[in-house]
Amino acid sequence: MMAEPMDIAIDWDRCMGSGNCLFWAPKTFDLSDDGHAVVLDPAATDEDRLRVAAEGCPVGAITLSRDGVAVVLGEGKA
Repeated sequence: MMAEPMDIAIDWDRCMGSGNCLFWAPKTFDLSDDGHAVVLDPAATDEDRLRVAAEGCPVGAITLSRDGVAVVLGEGKA
């Protein structure tokens, strides 16, 4: 049984448009015309790469969650 895709939230007040998320998960993230990260398709990238993308955000603007519970980053799978 496949797990539901993670929910991905971008804090636009923190996002600086570095593009790290787009590098790690190009099918899930893109940059808007004003330079903020946007989520295209949460299910398009495997969970491990989504974690790397979130952990690699230099300003911590990406939050991952599943079923309303935040996914803990940097400690393996929650």
